Amino acid sequence: MGAWEQLLSGAAGCATSCQVRALIGDSWARCAEGGIDASRAEAPMMAEADTVEEIGRASADLLAAARRSFASIGSLLEGTGAMLVLADHEGVLIDAIGDQRTLNAGMDIHLGIGGKWTEEAAGTNGIGTALFAGEPVFVHAAEHFCAGIKGWTCAGAPIRDPLDGRVLGVVDLSGHPGIFRPHNTVLVAAAAREIEKALAEQQSEERSRLLEAFIASAPNYRRGDGLMILDRRARPVHCANIPCEVSGRFPLRGGPTLGPATGKAAGFLDDLTRALPPDMSGCHLTPLRLDGALRGAALVLPAPARPRKAKGGDPVEEAAAAILGESPALREVIDIACRVARGDEVSSLLIEGETGVGKELFARLVGASRPAGRYIAINCGGITRELIGSELFGHVAGAFTGAAREGKPGVFELAHGGALTLDEIGELPLDIQPFLLRVLEDRAVQRIGDSKPRPVDVRLIASTNRDLRAEVEAGRFRRDLYYRIGAVSVRVPPLRERGRDAMLLLEHFNGLIADRSGRDPLVFSAEVLDLLAAYRWPGNVRELRNLVERLHLLARTPRVTPAELPREILNPGAAPEGAPDGGEAACVRPAERAAHATASSFAEAELAALRDALEAEQGNLTRVARRLGISRPTLYRKLDHHGIRRTFQ
Repeated sequence: MGAWEQLLSGAAGCATSCQVRALIGDSWARCAEGGIDASRAEAPMMAEADTVEEIGRASADLLAAARRSFASIGSLLEGTGAMLVLADHEGVLIDAIGDQRTLNAGMDIHLGIGGKWTEEAAGTNGIGTALFAGEPVFVHAAEHFCAGIKGWTCAGAPIRDPLDGRVLGVVDLSGHPGIFRPHNTVLVAAAAREIEKALAEQQSEERSRLLEAFIASAPNYRRGDGLMILDRRARPVHCANIPCEVSGRFPLRGGPTLGPATGKAAGFLDDLTRALPPDMSGCHLTPLRLDGALRGAALVLPAPARPRKAKGGDPVEEAAAAILGESPALREVIDIACRVARGDEVSSLLIEGETGVGKELFARLVGASRPAGRYIAINCGGITRELIGSELFGHVAGAFTGAAREGKPGVFELAHGGALTLDEIGELPLDIQPFLLRVLEDRAVQRIGDSKPRPVDVRLIASTNRDLRAEVEAGRFRRDLYYRIGAVSVRVPPLRERGRDAMLLLEHFNGLIADRSGRDPLVFSAEVLDLLAAYRWPGNVRELRNLVERLHLLARTPRVTPAELPREILNPGAAPEGAPDGGEAACVRPAERAAHATASSFAEAELAALRDALEAEQGNLTRVARRLGISRPTLYRKLDHHGIRRTFQ
């Protein structure tokens, strides 16, 4: 008391001369410098009940972890004159148990739920000083800074987060001076360790549940992808295939923190996306919910789209490595094409697929097994009807008006010993088709105007975006030629059937174009990634690449928002212009497209698309997500956003 009175009177060196403990002297100095009123009779109280209630919800995990310890200790404190209190990281009391008379007396100084006991609020005390020191402390009677609290003794110990060591709160034993024992500090330190152990068990269970939630909603996740499961404070709780220098950046500066009980955070994924470094812009974020509440996110860094290096300079492997994608549908087509390329039993191959899927890459793959420099490709739809015969088969001098004076070899002769691709073979005039069939059957070509056959050894690769079988039935393509070129055929899947390949290609083209232009890659917001994942891509890979080039050219900032996207991507409920007529390209029935076209906003169009898909798939959410081209967590978020009850399987 003498040292305290000297301090208040302004005397120097009072703590040293009066033998006050250094811990207490330092705390008193902080209180005096901070302008704490030493005559205070109580700690401040959080005035509004809803504020206290919100603080309790925010500390739900800490309260749950302390429940077991408080239950076992609390029953032993009745009649002892002691109470046990729990404070959060801001020194606000969130729980109190113990001797009832002491609990009642504690309310006189606001030592109860809602009282704020930091040093800045209540001066030197067992809770606030333990928070500041980060270690167990006791403050006895006159060692308190504020006069009204000197009739109490307390011992407090900080509770640390087992994951990152951050102080989450304080457990404190308080009462009138008669309860003071030196080992009170040991008691609260042991209680703090028990609470930390319970917190670790909670975090381990939540980590497992978050991982299970991700696995259940990520059918396209590949073993080689980098995976980081983040908790609600954007801290990694599980990592796979993530370099230490990447995981070491978390938690992210500026990243969001979710309320643990409500599980709500406005723009959580957008905030997280904005906080990501530019070199992680290609990652995909998925919200993770537990018991209906948002509890974290999964961050997937797609594995580099195969540097599949050829063994010993194998040209087929090199050509296969140029085809980016990991979806099972695409890998199956690549496997067939590689087997055809390496075999001599098949002399022709038909490649079918929509415009923009990359048929030319498969043609080059199959042709790669032939000698270098012997690969020729022509587009049958880009040559006039009058010249197509001459281009294919060649001509002799004077064969027709305008013929080359010395004659000209056709592409079959030029490709001798190699491979020839006839792109868009469905455009080949009907009257030319018998001559092509003869070349394939006889393995010899006759130039126009010549009777001499010229042997050719050519592997023919035909490609088309038409349904050649339907063309045969309509009489526009010869049946015998169709069976000759289609002995082995492959269908290159459209981008909408390739799962997460769209995100891999987005990352690839983003980096490629950025390197070419000497700029940093674009950063895509979570909403943009969701829209791109849901889009049907009628123009396939070519459309995706064109979009990335357009964004690099026109985006106002390096961070791409939905406002930068074309109208057809913002309105996924409407059938994209130029999409195939088949059912696989549409997520709404033709009779309903007019209704979708009148949607006045993206939200209305999205709601219509969700309802249509739910009806079409009879409420099966797995098939609905697949139909819309989005993940199940994204589907759940959209259903919740639109108020659609998830009563389906």
